[in-house]
Amino acid sequence: MRRLYGPEAENDPMGLYEKLRAEHGSVAPVLLQGDVPAWLVLGHGENLHMTRTPSQFSRDSRRWRALHDGTAPPDHPLAPVFTWQPICVFADGADHKRLRGAVTDSIARIDHRGVRRYINRYSNRLVNDFCRDGTTDLVGRFAEHLPMMVMAQIIGMPEEYNERLVQAARDMIKGTETANESNAYVMAALIRLVKRRRAAPEEDFATWLVEHEAGLTDDEVGQHLRLVLIAAYETTANLIANVLRMVLTDPRFRAQLSGGHMTLPEAVEQTLWDEPPFTTIFGRWAVGDTELGGQRIKAGDALIVGIAAANVDPVVRPDLHAHMQGNRAHLAFSGGPHECPGQDIGRAIADTGIDALLMRLPDLQLAVDERELRYSGALMSHQLRELPVTFAPRPPQDVTGPPSPTTAVPRPRWQVDSPPPPPAPAGSVPPEGAAGAERAPATATATAAPTVTATAPDATAAPAVSIPAQRTGAAPRRAWQALSRWWKGD
Repeated sequence: MRRLYGPEAENDPMGLYEKLRAEHGSVAPVLLQGDVPAWLVLGHGENLHMTRTPSQFSRDSRRWRALHDGTAPPDHPLAPVFTWQPICVFADGADHKRLRGAVTDSIARIDHRGVRRYINRYSNRLVNDFCRDGTTDLVGRFAEHLPMMVMAQIIGMPEEYNERLVQAARDMIKGTETANESNAYVMAALIRLVKRRRAAPEEDFATWLVEHEAGLTDDEVGQHLRLVLIAAYETTANLIANVLRMVLTDPRFRAQLSGGHMTLPEAVEQTLWDEPPFTTIFGRWAVGDTELGGQRIKAGDALIVGIAAANVDPVVRPDLHAHMQGNRAHLAFSGGPHECPGQDIGRAIADTGIDALLMRLPDLQLAVDERELRYSGALMSHQLRELPVTFAPRPPQDVTGPPSPTTAVPRPRWQVDSPPPPPAPAGSVPPEGAAGAERAPATATATAAPTVTATAPDATAAPAVSIPAQRTGAAPRRAWQALSRWWKGD
């Protein structure tokens, strides 16, 4: 049986999934840390069946046979992920309905327009920290911090935001030796918050959970706050990094965004198909002996939702290069009664934050060859370690108001400027949709799109770039600017 940890799983998880699919089909036996056996579900349909049938595949980890025979001890590196807690993700039936109802009702009270204002403000604050430098790491200085800043504000503990909280949140689900210590640090901060809100309620997510008619105990409130904080943070941090990487490295992706053929929310959705923030979710536990994907599953067996593998299942996606715009059938947020209830908040943080970043720094370029990018692997995610970029240095902006494009860069909207791909061999034809297609001479067709030129503030720092014209005419431009302001909540 192949391991879901170690060098192979960390360096090339998608390659490992395809090996397992070829060897075992849609459901494969695997080993977790400590060589604890489990089943990885690879098929899209099999994952949907598993997540939608709690009567067969429960979320109650106390059913796990490995817990009873000592194979998975309490100090196992994945203990923060699988240890049963009084929260909705480990409950089924009436208990799940009561606990999840408290979470979904509280999420429904979040002011989305207000949240987008916070996202804009925090995004610009982060950009201000490095905009003078002309270079930065978009993972370590943007993607890792923006979701935690926003979620700490939503939950009601902005004063707890610091580097230690960010790193503890990333560490606690990786199955590392320090995961349990990181979990304890996060929980201590959340329990302090619960006690404060019992004594002094405010208009925030923690107060809404404390006061919900479900009557949650302090422990239940604290555990659900941890669930919402970590799930939203880890998912969104990875999503932001993955979208930015695709914008900077994929010519087709960049060309579609630049040419107006894809909106930023559509780019986020495409990334959820191709580079989901969670590669897997652990776990489900078999209620009784059953069969799934041709495998005989025994009562008490552990199963893993294979998100990334299901998203490229050839049964539902035979052409991996086909764009999935408008299609939300991916499993990036799982499925069934335990599907992520806060996924729209994650989408809002990603598309609003990335838009604010690109408005401020429209000339971002990847500072290294794409092949030099490095990842760190874990059971549940495949994280981009760094995303080094360069850009023309700019002065900070006032972060109390809405973001605005740099006035010295005349442009209809933001435009990403990354190095073009190497020239094609003589006589070759560029692939359909490639970036080279939009650089074809204007004489090639009578309907070729006109171009406009955007010049960087310092002509010596960044050359002028030719970008496709977006729209002409004052009225349409004003209409789109108004729509943009409405979308950001300004």
